[in-house]
Amino acid sequence: MSDWETITLEQEGGVATLTVDRPDRLNALNVDTLEAIEEALKQAENDEARAVVLTGAGDDAFVAGADISYMQDLSTPEAQAYAELGHRVADKIETFPAPVIAAINGYAFGGGCELALACDLRVASESAIIGQTEIDLGIIPGWGGTQRLPRLVGDEVARRLIFFGERIDAQDAHEHGLVGEIVAGDQLDDHVSQLAADLAAKPHYAMAAAKEALNQSHETTQQAGLRYERRLWSGMFGTHDQREGMEAFLEDREPEFE
Repeated sequence: MSDWETITLEQEGGVATLTVDRPDRLNALNVDTLEAIEEALKQAENDEARAVVLTGAGDDAFVAGADISYMQDLSTPEAQAYAELGHRVADKIETFPAPVIAAINGYAFGGGCELALACDLRVASESAIIGQTEIDLGIIPGWGGTQRLPRLVGDEVARRLIFFGERIDAQDAHEHGLVGEIVAGDQLDDHVSQLAADLAAKPHYAMAAAKEALNQSHETTQQAGLRYERRLWSGMFGTHDQREGMEAFLEDREPEFE
């Protein structure tokens, strides 16, 4: 357990579960909470977590967004600093050297949607409501939504969601490709825990390399990405997990990865 006031971090069996714990504010993200998430992710990485689950406390919200009462009177330099903090957190999720699963258990608006977009996998409860709602506040997504959302749902859908500030239910989010699957609310925690445990049992270095290569596909040309993949693929050979995985396959047994 952690000592932060606005989040909790629990680690078990290689899985780190990071919960935004401000249910009275629908888990809205203020500066303290963002800084705590950033610190918790660093701790989980130092502890060599093999999978991370990101979720929100309570029954109503994943993360309902950034703290509007804090943002209301920000100057441009202050807004820039707040944007940079949100981007650091989202980037840390996106580049964390293990899979990160968003367990979307309720409202995921604005910055909350953007944190979910930075995760590798998104699982929504049937009651989840998701949206990039910033336009109705007189602003735009500022923590990566304009860049990550089109890559998931396509340009036209992303423009509609951002231009109209539309809030969509879990079924529409799934049809658009914004979430990978939907489960009943009372099954969400168990289902995501099993997903995370399955991922944590995979070979750690190969999983980190797979995530790195996939992320690279968004950052460069296909040919440069293919060269990057070849280097990562070749670097797996000679590792314990590569030898163990192939020996186990040939011997028809379960592998024992590091």
